[in-house]
Amino acid sequence: MKIVLPGGTGQVGTVLRRALTAAGHEVAVLSRRPTGHGEIPWDGRTLGPWAEVIDGSDVVVNLAGRSVSCRYTPDNLRAMMDSRVDSARVVGQAIAAAARPPEVWLQMSTATVYAHRFDAPNDEATGVIGGAEPGVPDYWGYSVDIATAWEREQEMADTPHTRKVALRAAMVMSPDRGGVFDVLSRLARLGLGGPVAGGRQYVSWIHDHDFVRAVEFLVGRDDLAGPVNLAAPAPLPHRAFMRALRGAWGVPVGLPATKWMAELGAFALRSDTELLLKSRRVVPGRLLDAGFAFDRPEWPGAAADLVRRVRGR
Repeated sequence: MKIVLPGGTGQVGTVLRRALTAAGHEVAVLSRRPTGHGEIPWDGRTLGPWAEVIDGSDVVVNLAGRSVSCRYTPDNLRAMMDSRVDSARVVGQAIAAAARPPEVWLQMSTATVYAHRFDAPNDEATGVIGGAEPGVPDYWGYSVDIATAWEREQEMADTPHTRKVALRAAMVMSPDRGGVFDVLSRLARLGLGGPVAGGRQYVSWIHDHDFVRAVEFLVGRDDLAGPVNLAAPAPLPHRAFMRALRGAWGVPVGLPATKWMAELGAFALRSDTELLLKSRRVVPGRLLDAGFAFDRPEWPGAAADLVRRVRGR
């Protein structure tokens, strides 16, 4: 198949490109800063010569958007919104204008669209969309606004010959340097991987191989459209999540952190505490109902596999 990955140079794009290329697919990446073979320049906002690669392709997986690993300043939040909405809009325009449009358009979204909660898991049918939770910072609602605007742009696109799926993805765990697993592992190995703010908040995640398998599954299932949660079926509290990660690395203890300590750490890492403190209890209802079987459904086994792969590099 011919597969186009707008914004495919980040961590998730690297995971997907590597696997799809190894499987024998022709993969083209749209990038603002192309550097290698198969990378095509685009600005993520306006139609241009890059649109020619979408015409005649089989699959588009749009991953474009400013990284969320940053301080959530007003400027950065606006950049997150604009980069996601603009790229989704222009990808939709390219598909609409294609003489031979792709059969399926997978649009990256995020599990952050769901509410911060502890009482029940969020699936696609019964999950609670966030933005109105009491007792959380106001700007957390803007993250939900970004996600809903992102999905709405895909939904509104006039692409009647192309099936559309919104990938509400949890954190994709891969052994690549600079990814979320790398950052969390560094903390665990330094003895800093204890619970944050009590550790009750749920962590939703997905192993990189299962992420790729889920994308391939969705490409092949022409009966699935709309939002789909890409998350392992067993989210767990942060305290248990970090305990399993420390166990995989053979680190017996991890210092706990209070909320204000997490704020200081996030500031030093130029990141934001929402990534640590929001309880993302997300489960893959539609994938499981459609018969998808996870290879790594439980975090301890997934973490052990990822650590093994890091050590084998």
